[in-house]
Parts: sequence; C-alpha cells; structure tokens
Amino acid sequence: MSPSLQEPQLTRPATEVLHAANVTLPITNPLPPLVDPPHPPVTDPVEEPLVAVNHPRITCLENYRHAGWQHAGRGCLLRSQVADRLGRVADGLPDRWGLAIFDGFRPFALQVELYEAAYADPELPPGFFAEPDDDPTKPPPHLTGGAVDLTLTLDRVPLAPGTGFDDLTPRAHAAALEDEPGPDRDVRRILYHAMAFEGFVVFDGEWWHFEHGTRRWAAISRQSALYGPAADPTV
Repeated sequence: MSPSLQEPQLTRPATEVLHAANVTLPITNPLPPLVDPPHPPVTDPVEEPLVAVNHPRITCLENYRHAGWQHAGRGCLLRSQVADRLGRVADGLPDRWGLAIFDGFRPFALQVELYEAAYADPELPPGFFAEPDDDPTKPPPHLTGGAVDLTLTLDRVPLAPGTGFDDLTPRAHAAALEDEPGPDRDVRRILYHAMAFEGFVVFDGEWWHFEHGTRRWAAISRQSALYGPAADPTV
C-alpha cells in the first residue's frame, strides 16, 4: 500500500502564523496571466551537476521521505545554477522570512511511484503529476533537477497559503485566490514575484511548483530548454 499523498504536517496555515507573529503583509502586485504552452523537447542539454541545497535561509523539509515513499532520498538536490538562483531569492526576502523546500530533484522511480498513486483515482484530472516518460527529450520537470516545490517561511515556520503541498484540488492553482483578498493570497503573490525576479516560472496548477531550465520554462520564457534528465546520484 502506497503512503498517502496528503502532506505530512510540516507547514502551518499562513493566516494563523502571520496573526501569531503580528505581521502585516505589504501591498502585493497581482499575478500576471499564467500560461502553460506546449513544452518543446530538450535538444541540446547542458552538462551541469546536481548539488545539495545548503543556505542559512532555506530549509529542506524532505516531505516525501517523511511520508514514507520508498524512493525518496534525503536532503534536496537541484542543478547548481538553479540552487544559486534560489539562494538569491532567499537573500532578497525581508528579515524573518525564508524558504522551505518540499521537493527538488526527483528520481524516475519516485516519479513513477507518485504518479501511479495519484492516478489510482480515476476522477483526478490530468496534469497534477507529470507522466513518468523515460524519453530523454521529454523528461518530467523534477527529473531534470530544474524544478523545485517550495513555500515561504516566517521565523522558520513553513507556511501553507490556502492549501498544503500536493493538494489535488482547484484551490491549489497558483492564481486560485486572486479574487480572495487576504494573507493567503498575498503570501502566494510574494512567493511568485520573488521567484519570478530570479527567472523562475510557476506551474499554473500548483502555487508551490517553480522551474528554471526545464521544458516548461523554455515554453513560457521562449528559450531553449537547458536540462535533460539528471543522473540519480544514489544509483
């Protein structure tokens, strides 16, 4: 029996944390229209290593390992340039704020594990988990090391703005709260704009999922994809 896709309780509702900390969020800019055009294949992948994320303002939550997924590893691995960009995101946040990573590089076996568990539910629409395609020109985002699932932290407490990680409902869409003024919407906006400033794109179906150098990034930014499948360092 597979572990549950429900997030281990590693985050707390954003409204609750902000209220307890007596923090008022600044006025935030709306999200721009979000698109997800067809993704081009990877034709000329760059050679770039995976590195462990190690930054004083970034916490690695290891969600899938804590949830008990067989192929989930320790720590958080990303391509080196992606990790550098993420460090700049963290450094640009106000005092008391940081980032918490749910998941980074995801080996193919874990992608299969998650996909099969999610789509055991025939009612789940396509798109919540990338299909585990072993074609090196069409790698799932997390297999490239260029995708990262994350949230903001306040005083090192990871925030859940409206939903938790891997929520499989329409409320998880990045722009789902745009018409609902309040801290949850504003936390999502702050995260989006901080990541976009360093060149990341968001997956419109998941507020927590950002990419750089991937096929989705290439489609949205109108550039060539940088990353093919990354070598699994545990194999």
